[in-house]
Amino acid sequence: MGESTPILHVDMDAFFVSVEVVRRPELRGLPVVVGGEGERSVVAAASYEARVYGIHSAMPSTRARRLCPDLVFLRGDHRHYGEVSRRVMAIFRRYTPLVEPLSLDEAFLDVSGAGRVYGPPEQVAAAIRRDVLDEEGLGCSVGIAPNKFLAKLASGRAKPTVGSGAPVPGSGVLVVAVDRVRDFLDPLPVQAIWGVGPRTLERLQRLGVQTVAELRAVPEATLVSSFGRASGSQFWRLSRGIDDRRVEPDQSVRSIGHEETFSRDLTDPDEVRRELVRMVDAVGRRLREAGVAGRTVTLKVRFPDFTTITRSHTLPDATDLVVDVLEVATDLIGAVDTSLGIRLLGVSMSGLRDGSIRQLSFEDLADPGWREAEHAVELIRGRFGVGSIGPARTVGADGLQPRERGDAQWGPDE
Repeated sequence: MGESTPILHVDMDAFFVSVEVVRRPELRGLPVVVGGEGERSVVAAASYEARVYGIHSAMPSTRARRLCPDLVFLRGDHRHYGEVSRRVMAIFRRYTPLVEPLSLDEAFLDVSGAGRVYGPPEQVAAAIRRDVLDEEGLGCSVGIAPNKFLAKLASGRAKPTVGSGAPVPGSGVLVVAVDRVRDFLDPLPVQAIWGVGPRTLERLQRLGVQTVAELRAVPEATLVSSFGRASGSQFWRLSRGIDDRRVEPDQSVRSIGHEETFSRDLTDPDEVRRELVRMVDAVGRRLREAGVAGRTVTLKVRFPDFTTITRSHTLPDATDLVVDVLEVATDLIGAVDTSLGIRLLGVSMSGLRDGSIRQLSFEDLADPGWREAEHAVELIRGRFGVGSIGPARTVGADGLQPRERGDAQWGPDE
């Protein structure tokens, strides 16, 4: 690896599906997806056996079913995935404290200080893969490179692939040495560069750029003129494998939210209100679980024609109280014309800070009851389950239907 800092990017292989197969080993070797089965649902993750049929994440579930009539659909269990993820991240931290999770199933690791104890980066990567497989029954792929950008690209090329009719195992570990960066990057399609989406690709192709090597040949001034200072300079740097970002282990959660796509468009104001209360209740619960409070409430609405809008309001002080968030969310949706129906509704909190630090206000002195009431609700839920108590507004024919993290994340089943 030379004198540069060795960075590992560890990416779990088909994480959601693989976790489910560990719990249900009878599904091993079958085409399996996690996602919703309804008309409005999408695939969240697909096993490599399912990918043989051309199925991939974000594909409409109805199309996936047409491609593979024997496809096994699993609804998913986000809470369980979170628990497994925490155990996997703990394995990473055995080898270095410098772990920067990107999501539940991937992380960057700076292993520059691990050499004396665990050996070179390749040996650390092999040990991590062994531990994750032995302890969790899961596979992962590791890219090793001088920086984050190259390490992430390398892990993707170490993964299993889909051959003619069957999955093909990957190398598991791929190293991009300092003196081999150009050899690694040049043949790749230009889409491998971060920030190159469909529209940018069209513009690059008009410049005659198809590969990273061709992008590297374009002068920086031309890229800046075509794409702006920030994007143009980034394309120029990344095409040369330049990425100066460090692994940041103390990344904090930036927002907490919940959104759902409904099985039918909501047009009844009472229904909309009920779903809004459910979502705010779920967000408030997750805020307290994470020990944070937020200032900015954001409402997201998608209409039947897929037009999507967001509306936000920032409070003077951070809060984790459902009653505070609901008041703002209600005002926000009251200013939106929902007469044509709502396909998707979401609520999120951002501007997060430590929830234990709270400024006492005159309102607290005048009426401190809401905080104590919500604390009592959480104690009851902790003992008897999330469905044991909740807002009266959310009670329907099937009783309380509290929302958990990940519920309807990939669309409704009906």
